[in-house]
Amino acid sequence: MFADALVGTAMFTYLLLLGWAGAAWIDDEALIVVSALGCSYIVYLAIKIARSSADLSSDLDNHLNNHAHTPHLLRFRDGLVMQLLNPKAIIATLPLATLQFPAAGIEGLSLVVWAFGLAILAAGAPGSYVLMGSLVGQRIQSAGIIKGFNWVMAGLLVAVALSIGYEHVWLPLNAS
Repeated sequence: MFADALVGTAMFTYLLLLGWAGAAWIDDEALIVVSALGCSYIVYLAIKIARSSADLSSDLDNHLNNHAHTPHLLRFRDGLVMQLLNPKAIIATLPLATLQFPAAGIEGLSLVVWAFGLAILAAGAPGSYVLMGSLVGQRIQSAGIIKGFNWVMAGLLVAVALSIGYEHVWLPLNAS
């Protein structure tokens, strides 16, 4: 629950800050460039996921838990700073706040409402990962299943990149 609150707070912060910056700095011409760069980055991520290893032989739990440090509880502020410095938080919010929000005209009070709603959804992510991992993770014994899942996820990312590219790059360039 603590991790859920941290993720939600960090996402809300990034969506608001980047959303306000996107509304202020992203005009129609810049949106085309940002969209093209975003599509390229999404395709890059898809390639990385498709090529990632599905090796199930490594024992990460033993490797990660063999340390001489005494564990201590994090305060909310410590965890929030860690989440805000987590590159995944920026990567997850940047396309939404600087591309999708300006393209949909989301700004002002509607930006706050959207940021809050998406932050609530993101807040449930860590708990759902733990639940799904405990239900499904121990049952998957085949690297082929993991590799297939990676390929499906990569394909979905490419579909998103093509959709964004068509709507926010191809159509505006052909209209001018």
